[in-house]
Amino acid sequence: MKTARKLGIGMDHSNACLIEFSPDSFEMKNIESKFTSQEKKQALSKSESLMHHKENQQLSIYYKKLAEVIKGYNEVVLFGPTDAKVELFNVLNQEEEFGKIKIEIKNTDKMTENQKISFVKEYFSKA
Repeated sequence: MKTARKLGIGMDHSNACLIEFSPDSFEMKNIESKFTSQEKKQALSKSESLMHHKENQQLSIYYKKLAEVIKGYNEVVLFGPTDAKVELFNVLNQEEEFGKIKIEIKNTDKMTENQKISFVKEYFSKA
């Protein structure tokens, strides 16, 4: 029997901490959005509409990167303090291929790296 691949993603609009869960270990990596505060200031100095366009474009690229990673998993929990997890969930729901992946959203406060690891371990240990 093939074991289910499980992934926790602690995220906000600028950074995602990906934690692959297995009962005896975990693997972590980060994916960052390219829309930095420096870019935001630069775009905003030109025009607010340019800033929003650039931000949406960069977020779209960020969510696509995360979607590519999620394709390899059976169960995913998206968590964090911002609406980024909901926005990603909505992007994933538009694609048919994510229909067979169990994806759940959990609201959490801002967490340290160790707290994120503990959250993912606890979440998947209950399941």
